[in-house]
Amino acid sequence: MFSKNTVYIKNIPIGGNNPIIIQSMTNTDTLDTEKTIKQIINLSNAGAEVVRVSVRTLEDIPSFKKICENSTVPIVADIHFDYRVAIESIKAGAAKVRINPGNIGESWKVKEVVKIAKEYKIPIRVGANSGSIKKEYENSNMPRYQALAESALQEVKLMENAGFQDIVISIKSTDAKENFLANKYISEKVPYPLHIGITEAGVYEDALVLSSAGLGALLLNNIGDTIRISIAGDPIQEVLVAKKLLTLLGFKKGPRIIACPTCARTEIKVEELATKVKEWTKDIEKDLNIAVMGCVVNGPGEAKHADIGIAGTKTGGAIFINGEIVETVSENMLENTFKKYIENLIEKK
Repeated sequence: MFSKNTVYIKNIPIGGNNPIIIQSMTNTDTLDTEKTIKQIINLSNAGAEVVRVSVRTLEDIPSFKKICENSTVPIVADIHFDYRVAIESIKAGAAKVRINPGNIGESWKVKEVVKIAKEYKIPIRVGANSGSIKKEYENSNMPRYQALAESALQEVKLMENAGFQDIVISIKSTDAKENFLANKYISEKVPYPLHIGITEAGVYEDALVLSSAGLGALLLNNIGDTIRISIAGDPIQEVLVAKKLLTLLGFKKGPRIIACPTCARTEIKVEELATKVKEWTKDIEKDLNIAVMGCVVNGPGEAKHADIGIAGTKTGGAIFINGEIVETVSENMLENTFKKYIENLIEKK
């Protein structure tokens, strides 16, 4: 279930019935203010709605302040160990902080962070990943996914005990099944928004497949309020993949290109045309199903739920709208005619 509570990261609501938010994280040196701001702008342009930045020590604070002041999206401060860095990040303009209360130290330090977070009215993200399961749970007889979830719940309890409930929870595993079970477990225990992801998912293709399987399963079970696709490399790819995943699953508006896998009956260059259609519609933020089918044997029938489509014929292609053929065109006119039909449909929508 999507979380019951709603948390605000500046003016962006997370949880409840609000849209799922795409996040990413900079991989630039935080002390390099200009480079970090440029990357944040690029991430925002790609579709990131929230960006996380590592704040390692107090030395990063002046640069972090400038980053927050010049960012086009809310900035989350990623903090480890030093409660003073968390406090100064909040004062410097962080829209949210990510800490694990357990590694902050004594309870009074956690309370100091909570005090400032309350004063500035910003949420705190807590949680656990597969590399930070508490020993008392890891050494117990409970399943590993439960140990992971209970480790995160312990962090939540530390926040609650400090009188703080403006919480976002994150549980991440490198194992997709464990990740699913842990997030499902915790979603049934607490009402806080969940930030979901597969941690250390690998390089592009591996991360794409693993994250799509693991996070898709969660989203289709209505679990998850914010999402990050972790990819070793350019974080822009994280945003583009997350955006596409949410669109294809129906959680975000945008075009879906339906294309047949091709066979001996194929009469047109399906992959080439479908790729062009993707390029034509890449900036569209409206629901639009476009089908590119190789032949008329099954084309209109299999893609009759599409808003518009084309099926290859011996001499060109048949263009259909809502399953009904509206025009048959020759091969040399096929691409331009189909593009015009798509443009007209977009204008109507």
